[in-house]
Amino acid sequence: MEVDWERLVEEGWQAREAAYAPYSGFAVGAALLGGSGRVHRGCNVENASLGLTVCAERNAVCSAVAAGEREFAALAICAEGAEPATPCGACRQVLAEFAPDLPIVMAARGASRRARLSELLPSPFRKRRA
Repeated sequence: MEVDWERLVEEGWQAREAAYAPYSGFAVGAALLGGSGRVHRGCNVENASLGLTVCAERNAVCSAVAAGEREFAALAICAEGAEPATPCGACRQVLAEFAPDLPIVMAARGASRRARLSELLPSPFRKRRA
């Protein structure tokens, strides 16, 4: 599938606008391109009990799965800062459940970085085969 990275990044910035980040002040948006061609947005949603916070990437995965998607083609992660933000370890593992070699663009204002999930998480936990 051909990825329109510019459009995907724009979707990520739009998703970021909905973020709820009153504790960290670090709003993040994610746009996950499903195998169907549909884009699923996610944003971080913080909580006073910090362990209950949900990252933008996992939010996008849950949105996609709830919509019936199980295959993913690309991900854009957008956050303010001098350097692009990478997905946390928990998000990397959740993404690996569905697309272990997912291409990802991480965007900050004026800077971006691309990587494959397999580079960011070289040894994910895997489903057990029966």
